[in-house]
Amino acid sequence: MEQSAGTGGQGVVESYFSCDFNMMTAWTKLGELARAPYDLTAPGALSPARIRSYRAQAAGIDLLYATQRVDEPVLAALQRLAEQSGAVAQFLLMKRGEVLNRIEGYASEERPVLHTACRDIFAPVSLAPEVSAQAKAELEKLADFLAALEAGAIVNVAGEPFTDLVQVGIGGSDLGPRALYLALAAYKIPGRRVHFISNVDPDDAAAILNGLDLARTLVNVVSKSGSTLETLTNEELVRQAYAEAGLEPSRHFLAVTGKGSPMDNPARYLRSFYMFDSIGGRYSVTSMVGAVLLGFGLGYPQLLEILRGANAMDLAAEEPDIRRNPALLLALLGIWNHNFLGCETLAILPYSQALVRFTAHLQQCDMESSGKSVTRQGKPLAWKSGPIIWGEPGTNGQHAFYQLIHQGTIIVPVEFIGFRASQYGRDLLIEQTTSQEKLVANLLAQALALATGQANENPNRSFAGNRPSAVLMADRLTPYTMGALLALYEAKVVFQGFIWNINSFDQEGVQLGKKLAGRLLDHLAARREGQDGAAEAEDDPGLALLAEVSKKV
Repeated sequence: MEQSAGTGGQGVVESYFSCDFNMMTAWTKLGELARAPYDLTAPGALSPARIRSYRAQAAGIDLLYATQRVDEPVLAALQRLAEQSGAVAQFLLMKRGEVLNRIEGYASEERPVLHTACRDIFAPVSLAPEVSAQAKAELEKLADFLAALEAGAIVNVAGEPFTDLVQVGIGGSDLGPRALYLALAAYKIPGRRVHFISNVDPDDAAAILNGLDLARTLVNVVSKSGSTLETLTNEELVRQAYAEAGLEPSRHFLAVTGKGSPMDNPARYLRSFYMFDSIGGRYSVTSMVGAVLLGFGLGYPQLLEILRGANAMDLAAEEPDIRRNPALLLALLGIWNHNFLGCETLAILPYSQALVRFTAHLQQCDMESSGKSVTRQGKPLAWKSGPIIWGEPGTNGQHAFYQLIHQGTIIVPVEFIGFRASQYGRDLLIEQTTSQEKLVANLLAQALALATGQANENPNRSFAGNRPSAVLMADRLTPYTMGALLALYEAKVVFQGFIWNINSFDQEGVQLGKKLAGRLLDHLAARREGQDGAAEAEDDPGLALLAEVSKKV
C-alpha cells in the first residue's frame, strides 16, 4: 500500500496498519532473489568499485555494506519494499504525533511515539511542537540546575559540592543512559562520577553504596509511573543508607517521573524533572531519563551535542532513497537476512571498549520492540519478527565467540561499529602500527574473512564464507557521533516494525512475569505475618515451586 509521505492523517495510518508484509509484491520478488543470493566468495565479488558504491552516509556515520549478500536487483526490491510498506511515511507520521502505539480492536496503550521530539529543538520546524516545547522546558530546568551546581548555589549541608550521582532505575531507565555515559566517559567533567543501581538484587545497591561518600552524592530516581517495584525497592534501600549516615534524603534525591506521579513530590526530592507518556522507556535516553545524569557527568554542552547528533540522524531517516538513509537501509538489510536468508540472530560488535554496554541497550531496544507475534490488527504473524540481538566489543570477542561466527553451523550476520581515531588520542607505534590502527584492521579483517572465507584441503581450516556483515564507521566517538549512532539504531528498529506490521512500542510480554511475581510476593508477605499457605500451595504451581526453592540444602 503506497502513500505519499506528506499526506499524513488518520486515514493514512489506517491504510498502513492493514498492510501485510507477505502480501506485498516486493515480498514475492525478494523470495525469488533469495534462492540465489549474491556470492561473496566468487572471484572479484568484493571489487573496489563495489566497496566504493555500497556505502551510505549520514550525520558523520558511514554504512559500508559491500559485505552483505545483496546486489542491484536485491537493493531495488528492498527499495520497493520500503515504498510499499510506507516505512518513511509512517516514520513521519510518528514524528508528527499520530497514535501508532496500538492494536486495532484490542486494549492497548493508545499513545503517540515522540522520542524524536526530545531532540528536534534543533530542527528548523518541529513536527510535534507541543512535545518539543515540553522537552525544551525540561532542558531549561536542567540547565538551571546544573548551573546552580557549578556555581556552588546547590551544595550539601556542609557547604561542599556534589561529586557523585547515582542513577536508580531499571530497563530503559538504566541500559541506555548507562551505555551512553560509559561511551562518553572520556568527556566527563573532572571530579564528577556517575553510578548505576538497577537490579533488585540487594547486592547491586550495596556494592555501589559501599564505595561512596554519601554526603557528596546525589541520587536520581527514575520511574515514569512512580510505582516501578524494583526501582522503589532500591530507592528505599538507598534512603535507608542516607538515614543511617545521618543525612536528610530530600537534600540529595532527584526524581525523573511523570507529572503528577507519586514521585512528583517536592517534600521528598530536591528537584523533579518530567518524562512524558509519548516517550517509551527504551527510547527515552535523550529525554530527562538520560539527560540528568549525562548533564551532571559530562556537562550541559556535551548533552546538547548528543541531542544534535541524534536530531541529524532523525532528519536523515526521513530520506525515501534507501541508499541515502543508513537507518532504513540497515533495517532492510536486516529483514533480507532474517526473513529471506533465514538468519535467526544478529551480532552487534563495536570495536570500541567505550561501547561496552551499547549492545546491551540495543538488545532491549530491538528485542522488546520487535519481539511480537501478532500484527497491529491482533492477528498471528505469518512471518518472522525480530531476531535475537547479542554481542560484545572487539577485539575481545575474537578470542571468545568468533569461532562460531566463522565456522559454526548457523549463519550469524554481524554489524561492526568502528572509529578511525581513538577518544583519548593516547597511543603509540608497536611494530610500525598504532593500537587504533590494529583495532580498525581487525574489524575490517573480520568483515572480509566472514564474506570471502578460505578454501583449504584441511576441512578444519576451511571457511565457507558468504557470512554477511556491515560496517558502521565514524571518525571518532564523540557526543555528537554517539547521539547519531543511538538515533540510527532507534530508527532502524522502528522501520523494521513498520514493515513487519507490528506494534514496536508496547511491551506486554513483560507483564505476565510481573503479575506472577506479585502473587508470590503476596504469599511471602502473608507467610511472614504468620499465615499458613501450605494448602494453597498444593493447587498452585507457582507456590509449589516457591516452596521447593525455599528449602535449604
